[in-house]
Amino acid sequence: MPTTPRSTFRELRNTPTFRFFVSAFLAYIVWSVAYEQVLKPRTMLDEVVIAHMVDATETAFGWMGWEPGAYPQPATHKDRVGVAGHAGVQIGASCDGVALFALFSIFILAFPGPWTAKLWFIPLGIVVLHAANIGRVIVLARMQATAPEWLEFNHDYTFTVLIYGGVFGLWYLWTLQGRRARRAS
Repeated sequence: MPTTPRSTFRELRNTPTFRFFVSAFLAYIVWSVAYEQVLKPRTMLDEVVIAHMVDATETAFGWMGWEPGAYPQPATHKDRVGVAGHAGVQIGASCDGVALFALFSIFILAFPGPWTAKLWFIPLGIVVLHAANIGRVIVLARMQATAPEWLEFNHDYTFTVLIYGGVFGLWYLWTLQGRRARRAS
């Protein structure tokens, strides 16, 4: 009996892969609306994350013997960091990693696996991504001071590939965790 488009869709609809993509897509839409309509205008989430990134970068500069610069900052939080005597870099909400944390978390929540493992893997992954993003800011701020002509390219391309590569790497680790859990059960 030949398959029809309708029967093919029905079969596809019942696969775990289809359910994963639909649930992840819907969850991301809910997150995006909640973020834009509630979190962003009514909380200081982005500002807190950005201020932590600036403080962590300044601390790392101190460990490396680089004097952090002093910059005019908004009244609510710090958002600029750099080496003393140079322009520094400004961290905007689009570069603070919050959207990546959500995307990463949604993937882990939507993908099969034990909930007890998700409860530790999601926070650990967010910490790893945040640390990688701080590392990115450290390098970009130092680059701005020593080779500013390379700043835009590395911000737009090199670190985009590296940070998203980190997200995909964590997702891959999670899929391995899910496979191990399915084999054990």
